[in-house]
Amino acid sequence: MANTPTIVVDADACPVKREIVEVARNMSVPVLMVASYDHRLEPGAGIQIVQVDKGDQSVDLYIANHVARGDIVVTQDFGLATIVLAKGAIALSNRGQQYDDSNIDYLMERRHELAKRRRSGGKTKGPKAMTSEDRIRFQQKLTKVLRTRQENGES
Repeated sequence: MANTPTIVVDADACPVKREIVEVARNMSVPVLMVASYDHRLEPGAGIQIVQVDKGDQSVDLYIANHVARGDIVVTQDFGLATIVLAKGAIALSNRGQQYDDSNIDYLMERRHELAKRRRSGGKTKGPKAMTSEDRIRFQQKLTKVLRTRQENGES
């Protein structure tokens, strides 16, 4: 994964796999989708599929152990985002939010606070349903990240 970044996808619950494949093909960037054996994924040109056991953190551990500096990781998991940022990768949410040093601590703290509230019997809201606008925003952000890397000679 030297100079060419790979788009690495935490694919178990990723709702934008089709958008990722479309952007990757348009920009000639390889994709690695990592999911548990419980999920059926189709390989294709430029799309590598890795399936791991269905253990709680198996996908995250595989990604953390195989991501390289400059890769782009798509995940909803703030913990995984923290790890890949420390390895020099770019982390994006499936709604196009880029995780970075300016927001990841807040997101991790908020996740911790909500988990504490749930453990004590409180209720919290889940994420909003994905909209077509979310999908478009994600696709635009992924394209922008890849173009910026190309313009800076990083791919």
